[in-house]
Amino acid sequence: MTSHPTLRINGDRLWTRLMDMAQIGATAKGGVNRVALSDEDRIGRDLFIQWCEAAGCTVSVDQIGNIFARRPGKNNDAPAVMAGSHLDSQPTGGKYDGVYGVLAALEVVETLNDHNIETDVPIEIVNWTNEEGARFAPAMLASGVFCGEFSLEYGLTREDRSGLTIRDELKRIGYAGAEKIGQRNYKATFEIHIEQGPILEAEGKAVGIVTGVQAMRWYNITIPGKESHAGTTPMERRRDPVQAALPIWSQVFDVAAEHAPDSRVTIGEIHASPASINTVPGSLFFTLDMRHPSEESLLNMDNSVRQIVEETVAASGLEVNFEEIWYSPAVTFDPACIDSVRRAVETTGVSAMEIVSGAGHDAVYISRVAPTSMIFVPCADGLSHNELESAEKHDLVDGCNVLLHAMLDQAIVDS
Repeated sequence: MTSHPTLRINGDRLWTRLMDMAQIGATAKGGVNRVALSDEDRIGRDLFIQWCEAAGCTVSVDQIGNIFARRPGKNNDAPAVMAGSHLDSQPTGGKYDGVYGVLAALEVVETLNDHNIETDVPIEIVNWTNEEGARFAPAMLASGVFCGEFSLEYGLTREDRSGLTIRDELKRIGYAGAEKIGQRNYKATFEIHIEQGPILEAEGKAVGIVTGVQAMRWYNITIPGKESHAGTTPMERRRDPVQAALPIWSQVFDVAAEHAPDSRVTIGEIHASPASINTVPGSLFFTLDMRHPSEESLLNMDNSVRQIVEETVAASGLEVNFEEIWYSPAVTFDPACIDSVRRAVETTGVSAMEIVSGAGHDAVYISRVAPTSMIFVPCADGLSHNELESAEKHDLVDGCNVLLHAMLDQAIVDS
């Protein structure tokens, strides 16, 4: 049993802030467009800091724009208990993805303030920069820099499609912080998030106790061809990269079927150049995202896909550039943090089940440098990365109450 077992968050305050933040970058279909380091991201960051300072937190920003809001404890030299997520979104994103985790952590602080509860160790709220990877690849970039997966220089020099770097845009929006990266120590960290999948809703559970995250690999694949006139070039004389790619795409999904039901394969971007209706493309670029909870299965999928791409393109007489741009190993979260979530579920009395995350989160990288776990809540039809993303207020409140008691379990020594 955690300390203060009857303590509950202010659900109306949490909901109101979620709706207020959703107005920043609001889209016509009810979602948000608040991509990393845009003007909308800046406005969202400014509002978040305003709320944190009003709650008595000390706010600092590190060299890659991560925001840390700290509530002191009895022993401020002790490692803190942290929770957070991200405020950036997909271009056509939903209003709960990421932001719920940041504002739920803020609500935990506000609730402790309301009841004059002093924790033994500090509490921190974190907003990680560029979690989505929608504007600057790869995803989870700043948490990756924080944990040492990427160098600071690598992070700052990532470019968007117009050639602007993260360094450029941090300066432009006023979030090129002075704090050295990765200088914070944590006793325990938590990230609460909508599930972004259909399992909790289908099982009728209020909370997912997340035990780990599946492995994932991202690829950029380019097939050079030869531009030629669509009307005058016979089919047999073309060097058409699109024609070469068609059998690849179908076979990639066959690989996913071979490793079902836990495999995931997505071709998310397809660009033919010069993108003219009456010109045979001179080049084709596409992305590939592959995921599986088993490292061995994902490696077997990788080997199969590489062979398919190489052999299929070679048979067409063309060449291919097959580049793996990101690899995230399977993650098993910290047993003590998972136990804190389990105890919090018991304290709050909500229904729950254990689950493995199918999506990547900043918690993946933070788990390398601090004890970590996650909490999921349901979202309607499992829909996310979509303007129609939706979650019920009572589920968001239930999840935040679990977060509150999981953090107290770690932050109060004699709990």
